[in-house]
Amino acid sequence: MTAGGLAVRTGTGERTRWGPVIALGLAMLVVTSEMTIVAVTLPGLGAELGVGPAATAWMLLAYALPMAAIAIPAGRWADGADVRSTFAFSMIGVGLASVLGALAPTFWVLLIARVLQGMAAGMIVAVYLPIVITSVREEQRGRAMGYIITIMTLGGMAGVPLGGLVAGTFSWREVLLMKLPLLLVVLWLGYRTVPGGSGKGLPWPSRPLVQEALLLGGSVTAVLLAFDQLAGRPVVAGCLAIAAAMLAAWWTRLPASRPVVTLVRRRAFAVTLIALLCMSFTMGLIVFLLPYFISDVLRGTPELTGIALLFFVGAVAPVSPLAGALSDRYGHGGVATAGSAVTVAGMLTMLTLGPDAGLVDLAWRLAVVGAGAGLFNAPINASILAATPDGMAGTAGGIGMTVRTIAMTVGPAVAALSWTVAGGGVPGFRAGVLVLTAVALAGLLTLLTPTPRRPSH
Repeated sequence: MTAGGLAVRTGTGERTRWGPVIALGLAMLVVTSEMTIVAVTLPGLGAELGVGPAATAWMLLAYALPMAAIAIPAGRWADGADVRSTFAFSMIGVGLASVLGALAPTFWVLLIARVLQGMAAGMIVAVYLPIVITSVREEQRGRAMGYIITIMTLGGMAGVPLGGLVAGTFSWREVLLMKLPLLLVVLWLGYRTVPGGSGKGLPWPSRPLVQEALLLGGSVTAVLLAFDQLAGRPVVAGCLAIAAAMLAAWWTRLPASRPVVTLVRRRAFAVTLIALLCMSFTMGLIVFLLPYFISDVLRGTPELTGIALLFFVGAVAPVSPLAGALSDRYGHGGVATAGSAVTVAGMLTMLTLGPDAGLVDLAWRLAVVGAGAGLFNAPINASILAATPDGMAGTAGGIGMTVRTIAMTVGPAVAALSWTVAGGGVPGFRAGVLVLTAVALAGLLTLLTPTPRRPSH
């Protein structure tokens, strides 16, 4: 038996250790739920610290930007570090930053805490795929990805209403502290089960890696800020886009960038990235189009939006482990393609919604889109892992995180632009759906192109 007694013997005598998978799922729940749970605290902390709604929105950006900006350099660093030590370092960092945020006397101190928290969270993203590689047999990795997504989804469903309850009963400060008991559990479980003892420790980042982080992180940050400014200040957005391109071009000239560029150019890896990018655009429906459609067209309340979204999330959670099991048995690419097709079909059904739509009309359509997302996510992550050469799992995880974050930022911005250009209302909703569906369809067509089954190591 392995530490924690959570190993399962396979027919070959090797073992898949499910303990690290559970620990990783809970850790990913902690870092991803920081976006949604903290959202319920914005009015309260704004009132207490004397800042307006526009400023409080930086609570979300201050966390997401550093996590996305350092994902690729952090992944490269993690490839040369001890996995268990990195896991513990990340969780301890998230916890300490949470305490600093809860004790913050001013809004600026709070933002600094959120930046540090986002950087620490990026370390978990960096060891996501390395932990799966070292713990799970190749033929069971799709299933492991499905379990991780299910844990994250179910935890996210419970986290938002729980955060609202804590904020209403106490204050926003207690919301920042409410995950500490879970963090302690994750640390204990990770120490007991995550493979370690490689002797690598936590190496000090080299000067080339720091330079790479500054250039690539600056480029990613500029891209995300450009789309955040697109609607209100297009000139600023254009300048940020130019800055992003210049920083990215500078980064590609660094010797340290060559392994990353080479990996991205591998056909099998590039196909999965393009599909992930295109399918992640559909979050523009969830984040922007649906709330505005319910509010402006149906004259519904935020509570109706929340109830409707439960059908989306409720479909993702049970379908994800099923998709993982199917991808292990029948191949990752085929199941990911099926998930893309279901998502595109679900998006197309949104075009038939009108001003007389009710909860049932929204529910079954969102359930279809959610089922497609559940079918897609686990196998596409397994496909990324299968297309990654040995010793580069952390880098691959960082690249995937960066691509997903950019798409989930750009998608809502594109949806908002389509809504505005079409004049809002039903025409604006349908215009946004059409654009997002076209992008998703491009991802589906990319998956249908023939690619090598396995990379040459």
